[in-house]
Amino acid sequence: MSAALRLLLFGPPSFEGAPSGAELLAQPKRLALFAYLALGRPGGFVRRDQITAMFWPEHDATHARAALRKAVHALRALVGAETIISRGDEELALAPDRVWIDAVAFRAAVAAERHDEAQQLYNGVLLDGVHADAPGFEEWLMAERRRCQEDVVVASWALAKQHEAAASLTLATRMARQAARLAETDERTIRNAMRLLARAGDRAGALQVYEEFTGRLRRELEVEPSAETRALVQELRNA
Repeated sequence: MSAALRLLLFGPPSFEGAPSGAELLAQPKRLALFAYLALGRPGGFVRRDQITAMFWPEHDATHARAALRKAVHALRALVGAETIISRGDEELALAPDRVWIDAVAFRAAVAAERHDEAQQLYNGVLLDGVHADAPGFEEWLMAERRRCQEDVVVASWALAKQHEAAASLTLATRMARQAARLAETDERTIRNAMRLLARAGDRAGALQVYEEFTGRLRRELEVEPSAETRALVQELRNA
């Protein structure tokens, strides 16, 4: 039986299947807590002291526990009492049969090397625009965003190579461009994408990937591409 609730965390979050979903989306810290219960240890329980240290580090243990109890009570009222389950007094988890979450499905697809599914599930930055006013969570979220982005680059590049091997060059070049865009400043992926585009007869596209990459490097890091990447560009221009 499919889960009644659907929570989409890639891109600006959205909630389907709960009448009060919009209310949850309007409460960033509680939304962040719900997301952390889903992703902090997918399919497993998270210790309450780990949660309180992340979300209420400014409180002593007694007040942090009280804040967590209040947040969990509010979440259960919004998404259903059965959606957040306890194990004893120390652990919390989401009931996996109650809510489907795109980021959890993405992790499973990545682990199983279902590249097409992973690529389709990734629809933007994880929890885009969400600020929980909890430094520990923000640090965790940045690491999760990097991990998801790296995983979707791997998936996109694997698909690009598969399509190229099958002579589906339109799909191959589309996936190569996506890998290059998401790789941001990873020069190895940029060069691989440029070479694939060139092999597919799209030298102009390969050079465009380079120009976009150069622009990102200059804006974000104030550096220039490596000598190896510049040499590849010169080779493409002279071909």
